[in-house]
Amino acid sequence: MIRVLLADDQLLVRAGFKALLDAQRDIGVVGEAADGEEALRAVRELRPDVVLMDIRMPLLDGLAATRGITADPELGDVRVVILTTFELDEYVFEAIRSGASGFLVKDTEPEELLRAVRAVVDGDALLSPGVTRRLIAEFAARSKEPAAAGALAELTEREREVMALVGIGLSNEEIARRLVVSPLTAKTHVSRTMVKLGARDRAQLVVLAYESGLVRPGWLG
Repeated sequence: MIRVLLADDQLLVRAGFKALLDAQRDIGVVGEAADGEEALRAVRELRPDVVLMDIRMPLLDGLAATRGITADPELGDVRVVILTTFELDEYVFEAIRSGASGFLVKDTEPEELLRAVRAVVDGDALLSPGVTRRLIAEFAARSKEPAAAGALAELTEREREVMALVGIGLSNEEIARRLVVSPLTAKTHVSRTMVKLGARDRAQLVVLAYESGLVRPGWLG
């Protein structure tokens, strides 16, 4: 059972998500929070698998709450999915840099929400095909010049190649076809790259690919 915590200051939003998620055999809502402080307390107490986190909440916003979760080593298995009203929300990129596994717009289709919850539990990120990848590219383009690639020194040539393909939004299956290897081999390369770079998940790997200059905004692969 995938355990989900809902953090949103709008009761009707929480009720709608709860009804949808609780209707699934493999997903259940274990808690709700109306502000960021309450969300942090609930996460520490309930240890959910996934937090659906609104950005704009009272007392403590979703961005600060996300940082609180991802900075706590004891909550390393908790995945945060940011909920936003707008596709290009300036705070979303910072949230992903802080460890969120991706984001969804609130009017997303029900099936997309369910797919997202299951995907982040499986270690994937909401990156392709969709607005998260475009958002990362857009805000990376506005940021300062790419950092030195010294952080990539530990990677093998193949791992750098795989990281670049993750950065342009390819799935493990697409990477496998591109490199003519098995999906399991592609997944292993992605996992090893994440471990070497200390990336929490695939979303952070994409951010690192842009920030290191390995991938540049506008690349389509």
